[in-house]
Amino acid sequence: MGAWYTIGLSLGLGLGVGVVLSALLGMNSAGLATALVAGAATGALVGLLIGDTAETIAGGIGGFLGALSAAAVVIGATRRGATRLGLAAFVGLAGALVALLSLIPLVGYLAAVALPVLAARMRGRQAARFAGLRTLAK
Repeated sequence: MGAWYTIGLSLGLGLGVGVVLSALLGMNSAGLATALVAGAATGALVGLLIGDTAETIAGGIGGFLGALSAAAVVIGATRRGATRLGLAAFVGLAGALVALLSLIPLVGYLAAVALPVLAARMRGRQAARFAGLRTLAK
C-alpha cells in the first residue's frame, strides 16, 4: 500500500495503546505522567515493529496523544466519582476500538486529529460532581 498507510497505522495503533495505558494508569497525576511516558515509548515500539524511522516517530506521537487525550476523560470521571475498574474497562475498550479502526486506511490520521479535539471540548464542559438524587429532595 505504501508508506502513508504504515505511518497512519503506526499513528493509530499508538493512539490506541496510549488510551489503554491512560485508562489503566491515569487515575492521578503521577499515574498520568507514567501513562504519557509509557504511551510514547510503547507507541514508538509498535512503530518500530511496523516500519522504519517515520513509523517509529508516528507511533510515539500517537501514544503520547492518546494518553493525553484519554487523561481528560479519566481524570474528569474519577473526580466525579467513577470507579477505577469500570472506568478502566470502558476507556480501555475505547482504546482497543481506536487501535482496530486504525487498520482502515487514513483513519489513523483522522483519529490523531479527532481525539485531542474531542478531549479539549470535553474538558471545558466538565461539571463539578454529579448531584444524584439530592436534586429530587428539594
